[in-house]
Amino acid sequence: MVEDDALQVTREAYDAVASTYAQLFRDSLRDSPVDRAALGLFAEAVRTSGGGPVGDLGCGPGHVTAYLAELGLAAFGVDASGAMVELAREAHPSLRFDVGSMTASDIADGELAGVLARWSVIHTPPEQLPLVLAEFHRVLAAGGHLLIGFWASEDASHRTQVFDHAVAPAYRWCPDHLAALLRTAGLAEVARLTREPRPTDRRQFRETHLLVRKGAEQSGSRGGGGR
Repeated sequence: MVEDDALQVTREAYDAVASTYAQLFRDSLRDSPVDRAALGLFAEAVRTSGGGPVGDLGCGPGHVTAYLAELGLAAFGVDASGAMVELAREAHPSLRFDVGSMTASDIADGELAGVLARWSVIHTPPEQLPLVLAEFHRVLAAGGHLLIGFWASEDASHRTQVFDHAVAPAYRWCPDHLAALLRTAGLAEVARLTREPRPTDRRQFRETHLLVRKGAEQSGSRGGGGR
């Protein structure tokens, strides 16, 4: 598995705060109806396209992977942080969790009916994001869906904006620019869901969910994101 400096920094940072993070976000979906709506839309898209395995890539402590399983998906989780994976396995022993990288996974070409990348690409440097998106394309079956969640840049003239994240260096993305990168990777936008910041939110950023689909005529690897 290829390792890079940004991944190493992110892994070590999340290893250090894994227990605190898991406790903080354990019930986060309960108070996030927009997140639940986005995940429900994703689950329905996967089911209506025929179903199959779903990878929660950047799963953290596994609470969202477990929610996908509650929605009826054959979900498993992958995270770069070994400490996060250990906590996920302890909390959800009936589910599969693996240590892995979004840019060089052990998932076979076209194996997945769905990929969830919920706030897991925010620590990816902009120049590396096309490699991550190519990997998502590679592991998705033809007709498979990806749901990607991120904080949006407020200035459309800035494709990305660095922001002060509590754990590791992070980036916000212009939704239109990210949608264009997804199209280039062979993933067409199906739906877009945005939530404006609430007064109680620590970060006053818009949250965006993009649901995209790999074309039914496509198969195998698109290149650039393999092992």
